[in-house]
Amino acid sequence: MVDHTADIDDDLTPLQRDLALTILKHLKDEAAPVGARVSAPDLAKRFNVSRSPVSRALNLLVDQGILSLTDTRRMQVAKDVSSINIPNVVGASPVEDLYWRIMRERAAGELPRDVSEAELIQRFDVSRGVIRKVLMRFASEGLAQRLQGHGWRFIDSLHDEKSIKESYRFRIVVECAAFRSPDFQPDQSRIDQLRQAHQRILALGRRMVTASEWFSINSGFHESISSFSGNRYLVLSVQHQNNLRRMREAAIYDALPIERIRTSCEEHLRILDAIEEHNYEWAESLMREHLKTAGEL
Repeated sequence: MVDHTADIDDDLTPLQRDLALTILKHLKDEAAPVGARVSAPDLAKRFNVSRSPVSRALNLLVDQGILSLTDTRRMQVAKDVSSINIPNVVGASPVEDLYWRIMRERAAGELPRDVSEAELIQRFDVSRGVIRKVLMRFASEGLAQRLQGHGWRFIDSLHDEKSIKESYRFRIVVECAAFRSPDFQPDQSRIDQLRQAHQRILALGRRMVTASEWFSINSGFHESISSFSGNRYLVLSVQHQNNLRRMREAAIYDALPIERIRTSCEEHLRILDAIEEHNYEWAESLMREHLKTAGEL
């Protein structure tokens, strides 16, 4: 594969480079097809940033041939994104790399719950700016909170068998309830995206899928099902549970048997089948069994 990193604009700021990486990951996770429209305002809203750095990041993806401009100057996906090697396109991201390194060390108990910025700077040999960006990301995801001064505290995550089982039991209550919501209304375009993303996982296997990608697709599935309920509080509950399990899953991904990932994908696809058939009672039953098996309840 040709390495395009040498062609990347050196004037890009770290934020723009990180946004390009985030946008490309988003397109892969959504299984965005060739020709799919890409909107700078929508992405700016989704990632809570201003439109200017998003536009600069999108221009990078245009330069790399990932996106293209239509006759009306709108952006669209120009090539199959499923097999793109992201670092070859946007280069390495120190923020993304450090985010997952801290995630793994915290999940493994190697990093204490309370830390200072100075301790993290020394431990990981990075600048204060990078450390703060990573910690602010943890904070935005509900995984850390700022203390007085320069201290930070990671929230309690799913770190033992009791908390894991409690989480799965709670998820069974919440996620199964979504199917019984009087406002349950599936989004067919989202179902199609989820199906394509899961089929890509089945086709590529774990060697071509990172822990970040798998977690995004897996958590995105459960969040999407809850969103079909039309109940914002169910969605918030599922998002919170996804954040709680993010650290643990980052730590166990490399040891996760490929058959476990395959089984999870196949169970997700069967739930999508039941939803498309409007058999919500069966979909709920499949979801309950899926969560019970995953949590070994």
